[in-house]
Amino acid sequence: MKLALILPLALAVAAGVAHAEEADDFRAANKAEAETFNARMYAGPPGEKAFACFVRRYDAEHLARHPKQKVASMKLLVSAEWDKEDKQLHNSFRLGFRYRHRSGDFDSSGSCSHTALTKRGNEVRLGCGVDCEGGGIGIALSKDDKSAIVRLASVRVWLHNRPDDEAERSLVAGSDDGIFRLDRTENSECMGLVTDRKELAALRHK
Repeated sequence: MKLALILPLALAVAAGVAHAEEADDFRAANKAEAETFNARMYAGPPGEKAFACFVRRYDAEHLARHPKQKVASMKLLVSAEWDKEDKQLHNSFRLGFRYRHRSGDFDSSGSCSHTALTKRGNEVRLGCGVDCEGGGIGIALSKDDKSAIVRLASVRVWLHNRPDDEAERSLVAGSDDGIFRLDRTENSECMGLVTDRKELAALRHK
């Protein structure tokens, strides 16, 4: 039942992210493709719990070359947890970033269902969405697995991890804010994105 509901959502998110990419066609990845992608994402079989952290801090030279880019730095934490009820691996994301010309730490989070595969180029991506029509992101990996490629059209974000109406914003893709390449790093770099104590403890041991 969960799979029947989640898969259409994943494809819808992926298709939305692809809007600025000449409307790529998406299909669900098969089991072998999904397992291969998860092993690449988490540097091995994810088991019951796994994390992957990616970070990018844009230097002055990069920002000078991209004057319309609104984002100055970005962190992405992708996590996986085995669900004993449906016997499926469930992925989720947390995104944190700072604007170039605005103060404060902004973040977003949501669930990533099963992987979707683009027909053009055979690129496997996670389709991740924010609840209540909050948009979402697509997450792919570079060929060497050392970077995450984040694509977005619009995603709901909050200031200082406060998901309420007053703090709600949206990060909307512009000419220089639709695709981000983030470098894989130690999971400790993404600890600031986690507020749950149990998850923090698990992250420290990974």
